[in-house]
Amino acid sequence: MIDILRREAVYLWYYFSVQLEQIFGYWILGMLIGSFVSVFLKNRIHDLFRSISSKRLGALGTVVASALGIASPLCMYGTIPIAASFSRSGMDDDWLAAFMMSSILLNPQLIIYSAALVVRIVTCFLCGIAAGLLIRVFYKGKPFFNFDGFDEPRSRDTDTNILLRFLKNLGRNVKATGLWFLLGIALSALFQRYVPAEAMTALFGGNEAFGVFMAATIGVPLYMCGGGTIPLLETWLYEGMSMGSAASFMLTGPATKITNLGALKIVLGFKRFLLYLLFVMVFSLMSGIIVNIIV
Repeated sequence: MIDILRREAVYLWYYFSVQLEQIFGYWILGMLIGSFVSVFLKNRIHDLFRSISSKRLGALGTVVASALGIASPLCMYGTIPIAASFSRSGMDDDWLAAFMMSSILLNPQLIIYSAALVVRIVTCFLCGIAAGLLIRVFYKGKPFFNFDGFDEPRSRDTDTNILLRFLKNLGRNVKATGLWFLLGIALSALFQRYVPAEAMTALFGGNEAFGVFMAATIGVPLYMCGGGTIPLLETWLYEGMSMGSAASFMLTGPATKITNLGALKIVLGFKRFLLYLLFVMVFSLMSGIIVNIIV
């Protein structure tokens, strides 16, 4: 019995170490770039967004807003107060929807260690645009968000020493994501060892809509954080998951993360919150099917 346990431990450590070696550098690079953006570029990104609100870009503004949402390093609880300040300055809800949607789904850290999944970056960007355009069409002249009680958050990057400011931000990022990152690698090692590749292919593989639907569905309860899910997702892709299923999982996961939903419920109200969930599921399913057809 002890020999069997020792052998299994050796196998699991092998899978764990291989995954760690493959992705650790991307995770570190993501943390470094994310902290750099947060410390040195965050205010510029948000000031740029404020500055374009006075320009008559029309529907094109949702494209810019979605791109800036991806560039913003804030989590949802940081994004909503910022969006509230944008709203008070007169920004339209369609631009705010595009900014918030893409900000939920992606940020500079995740772009780095999702580089192999270019499809994720594209679908998240398009999801933000789609959210903004739908608000523009169906809620033109009517308020969609309620930001009452939300004030712009106080920055934690206040150290007068630039290097210390950066290092403190980096430490917070590592602390916030490190455990989830290691947990994701551990889960991927378990999947590689004990879940047959044929099972993954049967569940998520091929171009069938069923695989995309299953990926979108499990993305709701299984998503941890971006860094923790990437190793797991790479294992699934290796085991036979289709690219469309992966794209669908990475849309529904962060969009329906419990902490994000709690914040969104406050600013949307019950009916618009249900519309948000419907939009996320429909867009993720359509995206997954289209990606499978193309890829």
